[in-house]
Amino acid sequence: VQLQASGGGSVQAGGSLRLSCVASGRPFSSYAMGWFRRAPGSERELIAAISWRGLQIKYKDAVEGRFTISRDDARSTVYLQMNSLKTEDTAVYYCAGYRDSFYVVSPIYWGQGTQVTVSS
Repeated sequence: VQLQASGGGSVQAGGSLRLSCVASGRPFSSYAMGWFRRAPGSERELIAAISWRGLQIKYKDAVEGRFTISRDDARSTVYLQMNSLKTEDTAVYYCAGYRDSFYVVSPIYWGQGTQVTVSS
């Protein structure tokens, strides 16, 4: 499976960005997807995850209500809509694919990362 993320960039605090991640190499609808991020000096952390057919979704507390994860199985794409961005959201964002339909264990597929920079 190959994952190609895009949509990062620089934005002022309070602004919005939408990240996209296109998958190939395996039927997209069969596995869960997630978005992670790694801020400078920090560990990579899970931001949001979405199961097969979007039946289950979860968010990191710090982004709930501001970020929305969604998937379009027909386009083999997962999205992360990020609103009300804060400077602490600055990080490299990675899309990830899980082995199974639900995000029970760690992802096994990783995209290349896309930089998001939020300035005050």
